[in-house]
Amino acid sequence: MNILYNIVVFLHIVGAAMIVGIWIGQMKKPTVHPRQFDGAMLQLLTGVALMGLIPALDMDANYAKLGIKLVIAVVVGVLAFIGRRKYKAGQDVSPGLAHAVGGLALLNIAIATIWN
Repeated sequence: MNILYNIVVFLHIVGAAMIVGIWIGQMKKPTVHPRQFDGAMLQLLTGVALMGLIPALDMDANYAKLGIKLVIAVVVGVLAFIGRRKYKAGQDVSPGLAHAVGGLALLNIAIATIWN
């Protein structure tokens, strides 16, 4: 079961890298790339899976922290979905939307690593 948990954590980190990496890579001309939406969905799905695995592995969890991270992840997913639709329609994606997606994902990473 620990191997499954570690694989899901790995995929969770890959999702974060997809969002933040593309955001940093496109900092000069901010936009929301469709792969950022894919990363957001990967983060959301693996995060929920991790929350389900915590009780199964008898791990201690800070559910307040996880709840805040879940809300931020949903907001990132919605914003990335909006940005992806604009990107695919050929419309300009506002820099604010692009920075909201990347910045909130970065905030979620900070909460995961700094908050004990």
